[in-house]
Amino acid sequence: MAGLTLVIGNQNYSSWSLRPWFFLAHHGIPFQTRKVRLFTDSMERDLAMHFSDNKVPVLIDDDLEVWDSLAILEYLAERFPEARGWPHEPSARAVARSVCAEMHSSFFALRDELPMNCRRRFPGFQPGPEAQRDIDRVFGLWNFCRERYGSAGPWLFGRFGVADCMYAPVVMRLLSYEIPLDPVSTLYARALYDDPAMRRWVKDAAEEEAVIEEDEADWPSVPF
Repeated sequence: MAGLTLVIGNQNYSSWSLRPWFFLAHHGIPFQTRKVRLFTDSMERDLAMHFSDNKVPVLIDDDLEVWDSLAILEYLAERFPEARGWPHEPSARAVARSVCAEMHSSFFALRDELPMNCRRRFPGFQPGPEAQRDIDRVFGLWNFCRERYGSAGPWLFGRFGVADCMYAPVVMRLLSYEIPLDPVSTLYARALYDDPAMRRWVKDAAEEEAVIEEDEADWPSVPF
């Protein structure tokens, strides 16, 4: 077998790419990365060979292609059962899938007002009321998961899993925009940011030079 290849976008901006990359890198699963520069003249040509409608990420496993971050994570959890991507206990697993589905389908104001930017900070940033509502909901989810299911470790369900990958870009957003966090969310965000795989992603993002103007927040910023 040729092994796994993950097609991703610019690491500074591509929150969807981060999610499956984090799962693979955290678990030390061998894979190759192919990076496509987003919103460039070459993007459509670079992605034309894939059946992803010109979107990233795409996971290639021999002759199989899987696209969409959550679908890729579901596939990886099945492909590598020893990684235990989902909690073993059925009720915790059901809740984990619920919070992942909510992340996948919601939080539009948070995404719009706080685009992921791993190499910049935005001191004094003030989210609008809809974005703040999304932020408060995220805090509620994290507190709920940590208090009910997180006793075995620092992650949302104790052990590192798919849910942590889905919320990793949110952690980066909250840290970049210096959003005040409650105590439980502070500890969780710190555990995720300090993970060696996450640090590697941030380092790679900081080394990128490309600027995607439509993904830059309209707020004064400084290097992260």
